[in-house]
Amino acid sequence: MSEPRFPAQPRVNRGFIYRISTIAALGGVLYGYDMGIIAAAALFVKRTFRLSTVMEEWVVSIVLIGAMIGAIVGGAVADRIGRRATLVWAAGIFILGSVLAPLSTGVAMLIVARAIIGIGIGFTSVTAPVYVSELAPPQSRGVLIGLYQFALTLGIALADFVGYWLAAQQAWRLMFGLAVVPTLFFLLVILTVPESPRWLFAHGSPQDAEAVLRSYTDNAGAQQFLADIEEGLKTPMEQSWSALWSPAVRGPLFIAVGLTVLQQVTGINTIIYYGPRIFELAGSASHASAIFATLLVAVVNVLATIVGIALVDRIGRKPLLYVGVSGMTIALFALSFSFSHNGALGASLGAVAIACLMVYITCFAFSLGAIAWILVAEVFPLRVRGRGVAAGTLFSGIANFAVSLTFLSLIDRLGSAGTFAIYGTLSIVTLVFVRFVVPETRGRELESISVPQG
Repeated sequence: MSEPRFPAQPRVNRGFIYRISTIAALGGVLYGYDMGIIAAAALFVKRTFRLSTVMEEWVVSIVLIGAMIGAIVGGAVADRIGRRATLVWAAGIFILGSVLAPLSTGVAMLIVARAIIGIGIGFTSVTAPVYVSELAPPQSRGVLIGLYQFALTLGIALADFVGYWLAAQQAWRLMFGLAVVPTLFFLLVILTVPESPRWLFAHGSPQDAEAVLRSYTDNAGAQQFLADIEEGLKTPMEQSWSALWSPAVRGPLFIAVGLTVLQQVTGINTIIYYGPRIFELAGSASHASAIFATLLVAVVNVLATIVGIALVDRIGRKPLLYVGVSGMTIALFALSFSFSHNGALGASLGAVAIACLMVYITCFAFSLGAIAWILVAEVFPLRVRGRGVAAGTLFSGIANFAVSLTFLSLIDRLGSAGTFAIYGTLSIVTLVFVRFVVPETRGRELESISVPQG
């Protein structure tokens, strides 16, 4: 594939771009924190409300159901009322859920609060990457969208730290309530930025769109972007979900759904949700050491995501995916092999397994973790972009829920070796998908991106 040709780069107001980046970052922190904090909080919620196993599962998993609902609704809302307005609504939903959760007087109220938080996650995960992609210059779009994934990993690490910090006090209400702090910052930043110029142009406000563009680029750059937007809008905005199945959109839809599903079924959330259990299976001597290893994984996840974001606009999406997914595949099969030969490995099994998991999380973070959502936000035509990203988010949630629900059952039925061999096989499928389906989008205008032929 030839090197992409970058257009003449217009002057960019860095302060404005930093504010857009902050929206992506805070949105990711909210997502990661609210998904990650339940691992620690559930231990004490179970004691407070004397939960059965089934009710505990509902408290944990209801966020994913809420996120799927939020993704479906949020995509349509973002296309109808605008990206910025949808993010304001998302902040309000987050605040409502984050206040209700610590005030819960019973499990039913807590489940409702967690479902509301999930809806906020769905709204944000659909809209924030789209909003950033439509405002970012092509030469830095991958980095700016990738900040969302980086911040998500940071939110998970923050949740692990808060859970560890408050565990001695069993302060699960404070664990949930602290999410209000980043949400308020998120809302304040959103109120300082304008609507997406692409959305404004599509909804009959070209003068407003031009004014937004002139606020962070020069006159020539604004005209260049307006011409690209106008070209991309020769086909009007679609208001129906059936538009995703039109011949021109099926390719991007297949890319988005395929990538987001493969991102989940290669096993990443088994480590995030069940990290301590995996490390105990690998021979960790105590619960404390298993929890520490899980926190270490979260830190590695953050650092490797930084590497992916730093490289995504320099060397491209596909090279990072090839290297990262190959590393994931090798690590998963090595992990499967180590579990199948645990008798021969003896005491060294723990060290081998932990090393494999660290390689896996590192390779995931700079490849699938950092890049999947960048590509999802890039590949759809503007007229269906909100609904397209919503579809990717919805199927990601379904796959996440399925993996989380089946992991322990697979361990019981197939053993650790068989379970990780399945995830390794699915990583091979991911490599094939990247080779033959995923386009290289580095440096290209959103309106010019199309499905590659072979």
